[in-house]
Amino acid sequence: MKKQLIALIFAVLPVATFAAGGDGYPLDHMEPNVANKASLQDGLNTYMNYCKGCHATQFQRYERVADDLGIPHGLFMENIVFNDATRIGDLMTNPMRADESKAWFGVTPPDLTLVARVRGADWLYTYLRTFYVDSKRPWGLNNKVFPDVAMPHVLAELQGLQADSCAGGDTTERDILTGEKLCGFNLVEKGSQTTDEYDRTVYNLVNFLVYAAEPMQLERKRIGVWVLLFLLVLLVPAYLLKKEYWKDIH
Repeated sequence: MKKQLIALIFAVLPVATFAAGGDGYPLDHMEPNVANKASLQDGLNTYMNYCKGCHATQFQRYERVADDLGIPHGLFMENIVFNDATRIGDLMTNPMRADESKAWFGVTPPDLTLVARVRGADWLYTYLRTFYVDSKRPWGLNNKVFPDVAMPHVLAELQGLQADSCAGGDTTERDILTGEKLCGFNLVEKGSQTTDEYDRTVYNLVNFLVYAAEPMQLERKRIGVWVLLFLLVLLVPAYLLKKEYWKDIH
């Protein structure tokens, strides 16, 4: 029993550590809904316009995305994919060369196909909403969740620019468990969206990335229900058969 308890603790520990955000910054929760096609379509639009220039989702195909999101192929190619050389059956790769991107950004932008599985939806949702002005950084911006990140704030025109309210001073707001400062942000330059609109845009983008990480998740859950029902029905004849085989022994 003791060995089982220790094994359980070590199994849960990485999940708990990851959920805490790694660097201790409190993450905002979001509940993905990959059944919401309108959300996924908006997230796809944001991804293609603001993320695809540097990142790829090279394990995903345009055709699969169009079919899953209910977008006709012709409409998809006309409004989502702007490269005439790209075909609907192509993988969602990125033409940017790794050596060039590393020279520009210091690191090669990672593929985003599985980023929602690796980082988690809460991490992505909080990360994309916590860029703040920092004159010491090359792009003039930093991030609370990923300090000194090399990525520029590509959604700045939507969110605007915000300053860390704790910069240069202390705050009386602290986490009741860790004592860590809970810093907020002050908007110093407006973007094209309100705070609520930007939060919705980020939600839809992360929702799309959650879908991209596992396009079959709805089908997996649907099949899983039928599998459990089948096993439940199978339990009856299996139990009766067991009784029949063992009736002369007991």
